[in-house]
Amino acid sequence: MREEKKWLPIGLENFEKMIKDDYYYVDKTGLISELLRDGGLVNLFTRPRRFGKTLNMSMLEHFFSIEGD
Repeated sequence: MREEKKWLPIGLENFEKMIKDDYYYVDKTGLISELLRDGGLVNLFTRPRRFGKTLNMSMLEHFFSIEGD
């Protein structure tokens, strides 16, 4: 029996869709505890282009949303 492979989320920036449609995802939820622990008034995420900044913001939005699972 051969297991189906997951898709790579190339160009996908929506965390909820990525999880629901079972794409590969590198878990960065440790970022949430860092943000809560450090408690900055403003947080700046600087990374090179195509490094997951928008996806991280989508993950945070989903985590803190009242409507999220």
